[in-house]
Amino acid sequence: MLLQKKFDYYPYLLGGIAALLFLPFLGNVHLFDWDEINFAESAREMLLTGNYRRVQIDFQPFWEKPPLFFWLQTLSMQVFGINEYAARFPNAIFGILTILLLFFIGKKHYSINLGVLWAMCYMGSILPHFYFKSGIIDPVFNFFIFGGIYFLALTIYALPQNNSSSWKYAALAGLAVGLAILTKGPVGLLVPLLCFLVFAILKKGKQVISFVTLSIFSTCAGLVSLAWFGLDIWENGIWFLGEFIKYQIELFTQPVAGHDQPFHYHFVVVFFGCFPISIIALPNLVKRKFENTSPTDFPLLTWMQIMFWVVMILFSLSTTKIVHYSSLSYYPLTFLAAYQLSELIDNKGFMKKWQLILLLIVGLIVALIFVLIPFVGMNTALISPYINDKFAVANLKAQVAWQYYDYALGIVYAALVVIAYRLLSQQKNRLAVNTLLYGTALFLFVAMYQIVPKIERYTQGGIIDFYKTLANQDVYIHTMAYKSYAHYFYPKIQAAQSPQHKGKERDEDWLLNAKVGKPVYIILKVIATNEIALLRQRQDMKELFEINGFVVFKREALP
Repeated sequence: MLLQKKFDYYPYLLGGIAALLFLPFLGNVHLFDWDEINFAESAREMLLTGNYRRVQIDFQPFWEKPPLFFWLQTLSMQVFGINEYAARFPNAIFGILTILLLFFIGKKHYSINLGVLWAMCYMGSILPHFYFKSGIIDPVFNFFIFGGIYFLALTIYALPQNNSSSWKYAALAGLAVGLAILTKGPVGLLVPLLCFLVFAILKKGKQVISFVTLSIFSTCAGLVSLAWFGLDIWENGIWFLGEFIKYQIELFTQPVAGHDQPFHYHFVVVFFGCFPISIIALPNLVKRKFENTSPTDFPLLTWMQIMFWVVMILFSLSTTKIVHYSSLSYYPLTFLAAYQLSELIDNKGFMKKWQLILLLIVGLIVALIFVLIPFVGMNTALISPYINDKFAVANLKAQVAWQYYDYALGIVYAALVVIAYRLLSQQKNRLAVNTLLYGTALFLFVAMYQIVPKIERYTQGGIIDFYKTLANQDVYIHTMAYKSYAHYFYPKIQAAQSPQHKGKERDEDWLLNAKVGKPVYIILKVIATNEIALLRQRQDMKELFEINGFVVFKREALP
């Protein structure tokens, strides 16, 4: 068993497992609209324009995100080309780094076993695993925030014992937080400060950090973040930073782009999306006293509980709610699960009956979903009449080659969950833990290769195939009545193909009514019935085809 090997092998074994899980098949499926394609397009435009200081979309300033993640993507694209693999490669690398970081922290403050379990809990749960195979910002952002919180905690712990160590940790915390700010913005500072504030309150107002260490932290965070923010203000004035801050406030205070969800949204996402570790960690989310505290007396358990609740409450209060906003909670959640599992393996605890039943039920639900996916794919005509969504029904018309062996993935996972349940019930904890974590990691790896590309064919595959046929053609492409970034990335548009680049402030009106010198393609979803009806009435518009929920019109160039 991996848990019984010598320490020297663990970093290589865990790093190797992470590499095998995260690096293959990154380009096996198109990037998903919006975020994946949005970020990859910004990186592509950086490469095309050579402007690495300003993030762009459609060759116009894009003030929603700072540039660090896009720098990583452009570097990757210079190595692998402008494609899906390159866009997702930085997260895969940070996935490997995350797994190693968790192992070393767990080993440093508890034991080798807990370090391994923490790493495997991350690799062996659904959303934490999938996010390292994506092209979104959050895995990199979360890595830096977690590092900032951890080193900030070490700063406080080292202060009474060793000033020089405290200063070193304060500098590392500031560096990590500065990088987090450069990755996604002010929330990179907000979350660590909120965690620090909660810890200070729990210490009942006692001094937890010195003025010197706080100054070192602030200076390092400021210098790193100002490496870009300061330079941009120096060269371009305050307007871009002002728009950036305005957008961050809008995200928190109003549902941007329709992402309005109830308060409990993130709790539901984490509970089901982080199976199985979400159920395993449940008792430790509020537990205050632990039988086995850290041998180093470092209160990692307390900090992980604080971090979890700060993230969950903060982003539940935010009006804009998107699935990955709560992804920072995966770090403390996987630790609290690993702590519980280490107690089980060491026979110092047991899993409660309600946990076992919940683990079985939710596990079987996950397995059932992966059985139903190919069933729906093979029986779309049977399912469609019961779906009250015109766009979804049209999506299901996509031609996807499902095979009967696709059912096997869900069936095998159901069997694995039942086996793990039985082993836990029989107190065969080590074998049960290995079965559940390694089995789930392998299940997710196969699902990414076998199932996810077929799902993508329904949601966007057909229209992206069409966009690819327009690559390198001198045309205009515009999506009407819905937001998308796919029509920038996959047709490989150049700056000259952007109406905005030509100073056309109302680009849609210009594309529809002006004397354009090149063909214009207009894409709509089938649910935009009014807009489609208006375009069909126009003599200068030709309806080309409808494909899986998207309708494509063409307006010829006018002399």
